[in-house]
Amino acid sequence: MLSLTNKRIMIGVTGGIAAYKCAELTRLFVKAGAEVRIAMTRAATEFITPLTMQALSGNRVHLDLLDSEAEAAMGHIELARWADLVLIAPATADFIARVTHGEAGDILTTLVLATAAPVAIAPAMNQGMWSNASTQANIKTLQQRHYLIFGPASGEQACGDVGMGRMLEPEQLLEHCGNLFKAGFLAGKHVLITGGPTREAIDPVRFISNHSSGKMAYALADAAAAAGAKVTLISGPVHQATPRSVTRIDVDSAQQMLDAVMANVATADVFIGVAAVADYRPAHPVTDKIKKHADTLQLELVKNPDIIQQVANLPKRPFVVGFAAETSDIVENGRRKLARKKLDLLFANNATATFNSDAISVTALSADKETELTPGNKHVVARNMLQLIASRLP
Repeated sequence: MLSLTNKRIMIGVTGGIAAYKCAELTRLFVKAGAEVRIAMTRAATEFITPLTMQALSGNRVHLDLLDSEAEAAMGHIELARWADLVLIAPATADFIARVTHGEAGDILTTLVLATAAPVAIAPAMNQGMWSNASTQANIKTLQQRHYLIFGPASGEQACGDVGMGRMLEPEQLLEHCGNLFKAGFLAGKHVLITGGPTREAIDPVRFISNHSSGKMAYALADAAAAAGAKVTLISGPVHQATPRSVTRIDVDSAQQMLDAVMANVATADVFIGVAAVADYRPAHPVTDKIKKHADTLQLELVKNPDIIQQVANLPKRPFVVGFAAETSDIVENGRRKLARKKLDLLFANNATATFNSDAISVTALSADKETELTPGNKHVVARNMLQLIASRLP
């Protein structure tokens, strides 16, 4: 089975007797390294309690379409953007029919409509319901729409019938889901990433910086580690947890970040410059706090080192990837940066829409190509970015 480490799995539970199997299914996903969130229909709670699913997943269970605790009360949209995969298990005949007809009356049907992630359906129903022409027509329609259908299996059913309609066992569903992900496409590669802002000291208590949260760099580091890479993350000051299996080096200033990059770049196969490095720093930072006496204060600023350009100009250089966070003419300015800094690949995005956000929309630019990546959660987009990078490596 392929690795599920760091994968984001959304399990949707509908109201069938096979819902009890979702406890073991959730446990297996968590054990395999996946992050699991659960959404349940009200009927599903008659078969297994949300408290059980919360305890096994480590996350609260989502039951309502409009969630007062979610951003803008739109919990289904947040979940749709978060997921790498949506797995509906069990999927009743009723749920399959409603999804086929595009209904959006509860959290699960709405989530399925809203997500850009793959959707897998694990049917579970009486053998007569499964063989019914309406159900078979619905399944065929979903397959034509590129839904994944896992099962069902044949065997004894809760009602006493024997035949097709049993939900696949949790171990089988885990294997099917694991096989969907490309694990190891960066195996053996060293990926060096910079992230977050830099801080340029004015005095001991003041500095010049920017709004970068570091979320994109940390998502890339997380996804690269999951893809089998050795990952070194050189980070400015951010409030982000270090991803699993990632070596993190903390820095403050642009010069410190440059020094850390140069100390690690010799072994790197890929360098991704995501950090929002301050373009300028105070020419003469002072050792004592500046007192507020005068009505005005003048600072002399000098240009900071251009880290990504220095990496790109190395005699023996890695594959160099940059980011262009622009406020206007995003693609045009990105192309100029790509050429000026001699980058292999650049991701251009809207700066004001990206800082501190969990979502991103980017255009990938190279010397001969322009590719729009599907917008979404930074963790999902990060994996797509890395797959594009991997396809360009020698």
